[in-house]
Amino acid sequence: MDKFIFLLCAICLFSACAQTKHNEAPIATASKETTNMADKIVKTDEEWKAELSEQEYYVLRQKGTERAFTGDLWDNHEEGVYTCAACSEPLFLSETKFESGTGWPSFYKPASNDCIKENVDRDHGMVRTEVVCSKCGGHLGHKFPDGPKPTGMRYCINSVSLNFEKK
Repeated sequence: MDKFIFLLCAICLFSACAQTKHNEAPIATASKETTNMADKIVKTDEEWKAELSEQEYYVLRQKGTERAFTGDLWDNHEEGVYTCAACSEPLFLSETKFESGTGWPSFYKPASNDCIKENVDRDHGMVRTEVVCSKCGGHLGHKFPDGPKPTGMRYCINSVSLNFEKK
């Protein structure tokens, strides 16, 4: 029980700290969009701002975090595919989603080995694994080694960085 309370406090603190990231530099990109699924999507900052909502831009392009229990997908239990809100790349399948109690959609594995990319994140005095869309580079969330079997991983993903396609 103490471990759960500690985890909940850490998540709340992280959520509060993450809201201060508005002034950080956005992910650098150039101007060009490709149609081949294997190719990267590269757009200017202005193009992303024009296409995404303010909250989507904050999370996907500026590496922000939505507050826990506020996104529209954290409690979704329907069957389907979770795709990137910026480029529609399939990222997670509903059968890999589980209840983590964190307030963000959590998955134990991505839809494929090459749909996401992992980066080292040293923000907020921690070392974590950031998860980004491999097609557009959009920030999705973080990966933690405290998930269920069979992988033992928890991909903690912002709802606003995902769209859901019902099966």
